Amino acid sequence: MNIEKIFHQFPTLSSANLELKKIEGAHIEELFFIYDNDKIFEFCGIIPKHNRQTVQKMIGHFDRDYHKKSRIKWGIFEKSQREKLVGIIEAMDFQQKINMVTIGYYLAEDSWGKGIATEAVATVVKFLLEEVHINRIQAEVMPLNEPSKKVLVKNGFLKEGLLRQAAIWSGKGVIDLEIYALLMKDYQ
Repeated sequence: MNIEKIFHQFPTLSSANLELKKIEGAHIEELFFIYDNDKIFEFCGIIPKHNRQTVQKMIGHFDRDYHKKSRIKWGIFEKSQREKLVGIIEAMDFQQKINMVTIGYYLAEDSWGKGIATEAVATVVKFLLEEVHINRIQAEVMPLNEPSKKVLVKNGFLKEGLLRQAAIWSGKGVIDLEIYALLMKDYQ
């Protein structure tokens, strides 16, 4: 794992329709639009935020986590929408001894069903496998989150199993999680 490929300088990733880059203070309105929507976080371990100042502070938390080398959150920007922030995709829980990372993502509700999450995951997977040389990328999904499972399967992830009552997620309590993973050897 070449962790410095991620944490030396914030990597901007690009695909046909998206740019994944650092979230800045200038994106506060779009970020608040995402965090203020309860439906977006129905299947996430994130509590919606209904206060602009709280969301503004979160941008600093994104920077703090990045500089601690514990997590990277890319803003998902749609190129056709004048670089509009439409979601977040993150890599976290870097386990260097086993060369593994966990990803997560969420989109503004008006961006659902357009292939954006699938393209964002493909872009991050390509970067993590080809440039960072991660061996295993995994995602934890609540069993009822069918759209997220479809995104992972389209990107070559395999369902490895169900962990019953295995995690505590903010606002959800103790929950079941399905684990999906993609190994370097399975990547095409």
